[in-house]
Amino acid sequence: MAKPVVKYVCSECGTASPRWLGKCPGCDAFGTLVEELHGERGSEAATRAAVPVPLGEVSVVEAQRISSGVPELDRVLGGGIVPASLVLVGGEPGVGKSTLLLSALGAIARAGRQALLVTGEESAPQVSLRAARLGGAEGVRILAETELATVCATLEQERPDVCVIDSVQTLHASELGSAPGSVAQVREAAGRLLRVAKEASVATILVGHVTKDGAVAGPRVLEHLVDCVLQFEGDRYHAHRVLRATKNRFGSTNEVGVFEMTGAGLVGVPDPSELFGATHAGEVGAAVGCVLEGTRPMLLEVQALVAPTDLAMPRRVGTGVDPRRLAMLVAVLGRHAGVALGSADVFVNVAGGVRIEEPGGDLAIALAIASAARGVPLLEGAAAFGEIGLTGRLRPAAQADRRLDECGKLGIATVVAPDGTAQRDRPRVAAAETLRAALRAGLQASVGEHEAVAA
Repeated sequence: MAKPVVKYVCSECGTASPRWLGKCPGCDAFGTLVEELHGERGSEAATRAAVPVPLGEVSVVEAQRISSGVPELDRVLGGGIVPASLVLVGGEPGVGKSTLLLSALGAIARAGRQALLVTGEESAPQVSLRAARLGGAEGVRILAETELATVCATLEQERPDVCVIDSVQTLHASELGSAPGSVAQVREAAGRLLRVAKEASVATILVGHVTKDGAVAGPRVLEHLVDCVLQFEGDRYHAHRVLRATKNRFGSTNEVGVFEMTGAGLVGVPDPSELFGATHAGEVGAAVGCVLEGTRPMLLEVQALVAPTDLAMPRRVGTGVDPRRLAMLVAVLGRHAGVALGSADVFVNVAGGVRIEEPGGDLAIALAIASAARGVPLLEGAAAFGEIGLTGRLRPAAQADRRLDECGKLGIATVVAPDGTAQRDRPRVAAAETLRAALRAGLQASVGEHEAVAA
């Protein structure tokens, strides 16, 4: 019998060390080396060489994607679940991961495919109660098991089309001495499930816990092993959730899915612009921005509050906006647009809990801040998109035609956009070359009065 070898492995980067160190030599993190037992790698098994195959001679099989029955989930996955793929879904406790995946398994079972749920956090009767509330999950088979060897043997024997494991942190390999959820257990479970998924052609979805920082718990190698990493975002006390892909080998990572939590479970929102882009006419500090999430243009309401402060360092607080990007926009407004914000706190919020990731939302954020600072609302029925440079000049946003189509569909009358955007009758495009010109177009009374006084 092979003698076990003690190693110390970093929980952040996976670097192994023969002895414990206070700081990981791989990622320089402190206190992350965890003791693990490894079997001694001897010559018990004969080593054989493999024969490489020319890449041009490899036959490509067009595998048909499996529809999850949830259009918003299929959108984020790139069109459906790829057979033999390994997907990791993470999110805060109570955000709705298990509810969403149980609904998807029910739809897959109703389509005539085999769906299996492996639960380690709940018993079978508890899952049955939740399935009865959701409705339509009668055809889903369930296995309440945490032993990793048993789960892998069941997958190899049953070979379901789609399997959901809730969660990967509850699986336990008896030959390892560490507790479930440790770095060694999670890495071993991911490695074995990856092999089973590829060999048995089972599309496997892993539910993962997250840390207090929002990252998936466990070793970083877990995210490297899987084919797709989905992040479920949203506040458990709000109705709306956003599903986005941070890694996807079979599709784009820019797609997002929007869901609403109801009494019957999570329901997809096919047109989030009507939900997040609604504003009240004449409201100061509110602007509508048209951002692009993957292939989907989306209207979002951006709210801003500018308040005088007695602090030596005024605050720049953004919810749904990158704080560094917000600080840059405030500086550009003060330097190139004449909006003095050096002695005021600036707060920006994107309604609905959605995050603006692309620079095309810069102009809407700047207009909202300028509206709050001047105390004058934007033009009624107006929206904006465009990137702002450090020189105060506007840069064109990608796929402007699709953004304009989305604005026209929802009745937007005027769109403030960078110079060079194609003109249209509906909506009317107010082209601006600089940020100052954009404020003049969106806040005509405010900027006009200010310049008249200055003159």
